[in-house]
Amino acid sequence: MNPQMVLTIGHDALTLLLMISMPVLGVVMAVGLIVSIFQAVTQIHEATLAFVPKLIAAMVVFAIAGPWMLSSLVDYIRRTIESIPSVIG
Repeated sequence: MNPQMVLTIGHDALTLLLMISMPVLGVVMAVGLIVSIFQAVTQIHEATLAFVPKLIAAMVVFAIAGPWMLSSLVDYIRRTIESIPSVIG
């Protein structure tokens, strides 16, 4: 196992992490921005008003993109486990 292989595995893992987390983070950030604009306009500063829509949006994104996220993770883990003999030997 050489340093290039370690860097490639780490790079692939971080790329997959970013690719899987971006849909949830993007939607939650957009919902948070919309809610904060609504709070600023109406001058309602309720903590649950900011939390509940973000939670609902995250659950919706997980329901829609969850199968894709799970299959991507399973594919990466499968490839990593299958490459163990070539990495060791």
